[in-house]
Amino acid sequence: MTNIAVLVSGRGSNLQAMIDRIEDGYLKARISVVISDVRNAYALVRAKKHGIEAVFVDPEKYSSKEFYEKEVLKNLEKHNAQLLLLAGYMRILGKPCCLPIKTV
Repeated sequence: MTNIAVLVSGRGSNLQAMIDRIEDGYLKARISVVISDVRNAYALVRAKKHGIEAVFVDPEKYSSKEFYEKEVLKNLEKHNAQLLLLAGYMRILGKPCCLPIKTV
């Protein structure tokens, strides 16, 4: 089964569609973590309601985009992400440096 990580910034309607398709058996995958750059993103609430790890990584806490993205990568590694999905994530990502995951 594929471990999916989802990056979000807002309400999470796309995330909810993914959760629904996993729960109804249409998708043979598991969302291992939802990561947001917005503290009060409703997508984090949606994740928690379905027993999915929900993580807020505060971009203001890091001195550069590179350090922020390294923290996101740490969370992806921690949750054994194999596939990274961007579902309404409002940041432009830099080049992945060292994590062998697929990006779509």
